[in-house]
Amino acid sequence: VTQVLCELELTIRRVKVSTTPDGRVLDLFFITDTRSEQLHMKSQREEACNQLRTVLGGSMMSCEIEEAGADMSACVQASSTLPPSITDRMFSLELPEEQSRREESPSTCKNISVTMDNSLSPAHSLIQIQCGDHKGILYDIMRTLKDYNIQISYGRFYTSQNGNCEIDLFAVQVDGKKIVDPNKQQALCSRLRMELFRPLRVTIVSRGPDMELIVANPVELSGKGRPLVFYDITLALKILRIPIFLAEIGRHVVGDREWEVYRIHLGEDHELSVSPSKIVQEVTKISWRLPDDEDEDEDAALMLRYREYRLANDSSYDPTVVIEPEESSSCKKL
Repeated sequence: VTQVLCELELTIRRVKVSTTPDGRVLDLFFITDTRSEQLHMKSQREEACNQLRTVLGGSMMSCEIEEAGADMSACVQASSTLPPSITDRMFSLELPEEQSRREESPSTCKNISVTMDNSLSPAHSLIQIQCGDHKGILYDIMRTLKDYNIQISYGRFYTSQNGNCEIDLFAVQVDGKKIVDPNKQQALCSRLRMELFRPLRVTIVSRGPDMELIVANPVELSGKGRPLVFYDITLALKILRIPIFLAEIGRHVVGDREWEVYRIHLGEDHELSVSPSKIVQEVTKISWRLPDDEDEDEDAALMLRYREYRLANDSSYDPTVVIEPEESSSCKKL
């Protein structure tokens, strides 16, 4: 469902997914249309339903797209509060100690360096970033600069074969002047390091006998959330063959920042086919992390399970068709 909605350029604002005891699923998606509100047209609504019906086949009992009233919106509001243990652990804006970083962080996030130099250009501040590559790296940099009202005049982006990035950005403030305030320089560099270190927060918590996957990302000052997060979460769980019992998307203010929080109820711990740590690892990898060499064996096993799943559920799937990847290069990766 999330794949179809993404292909139709529909933005998921909130979702409520529930499973009944008899095995039926009710999905309520609150969506907006990025294409000038074309969903107000009956033909566009029918097109969306037809595409969903094509993907889901006979398992789809009904599909309706209508304007959400205030009473319906109130019924699916996200949980008003988050447990303090979650907020303390997930939403910290401080970088961890170096030792913890080596032990806990993905290899792509080690050795992040962000510096600023005003001596190399007469009109611009040079922001130099060195870090590991990851999915959405340019988005994470640009959304952070946007929140600080920093404009980019031009820049250079280079990725080496070992996954390291070097980024040079010539920037000015909204008034067209250099960034000369030391406090603003320090705050901007610190925030960039934090956003590159953990652009997404992923954890699993226990709710009695059940397990809940929680994924959070910061909301831009413009009110926009990170694109495709729910799609990536559902893709990771699909590859791991883990069903979703209940899901919701909501926004919470923690400290001075607003966060978009995805809460996925996975059922009881003993029902999970893989360990909670493996779920966190896979969701993290698909959502923003680029795989490294250590992932190859695990990825091969996951791909084998995914092919078995496709063979059992998709009559059009042909596992003998292989698409060979082209030799990677910095330009192609960008």
